[in-house]
Amino acid sequence: MAPVHYHKGLFPPKELNWDELLPLIGPANRALARYDGLLSAIPNAFVLLSPLTAQEAVLSSRIEGTQATLGEVLEYEAGMVPEDDSPEKRGDIQEVLNYRKAMAEALEQLRGMPLCGRVIKNVHRVLMSGVRGRNSDPGEYKKIQNWIGPKGCKIEEAKFIPISPAELPQAMGTWEKLIHSKYKDELVQLALLHAEWLCKFFSVNLLVCHRWLVRSV
Repeated sequence: MAPVHYHKGLFPPKELNWDELLPLIGPANRALARYDGLLSAIPNAFVLLSPLTAQEAVLSSRIEGTQATLGEVLEYEAGMVPEDDSPEKRGDIQEVLNYRKAMAEALEQLRGMPLCGRVIKNVHRVLMSGVRGRNSDPGEYKKIQNWIGPKGCKIEEAKFIPISPAELPQAMGTWEKLIHSKYKDELVQLALLHAEWLCKFFSVNLLVCHRWLVRSV
């Protein structure tokens, strides 16, 4: 089966099936309002958010092949020695911890500037500090073509081929433009940004956690 290529020129979609989306928008907004109300009622919302952000970091880091569990990360933070104390395991745990540091960095930067390529690159430098891939241009867009598929496969055997390095800056500019544009519904807008980020996720050389990044818009 031939690889699927990035959908160049088709983002954002010109038309959406709003008849299918409208019944979903109301319940989603109500759930979001309940969540926001819950956080507002807690004197220190970080107490609730801290374990959630840790779990989010564990799940997101698995996209890059890390194998650390939430329990191992929490034990490591508490000063306990992991049962598997190999360099590989410690490296996986450090990657998860870097996700949390990157999240904090993103939230701090978003207090002074909008979500944009500059924020993404700055966060990526934090994310890649002291972990594998740290020598691969942290905070920069990719310079060589990559692809997704079984480990060691050739590009002809790939399942998905992301956008080319030459076309990436313009595509990211289009992504940023949608962030700051007026849209019929903000949740649908976020969903489109999230889906597009997934398509660019392996094409940007930025291993930022797309889930929380889009939520911060």
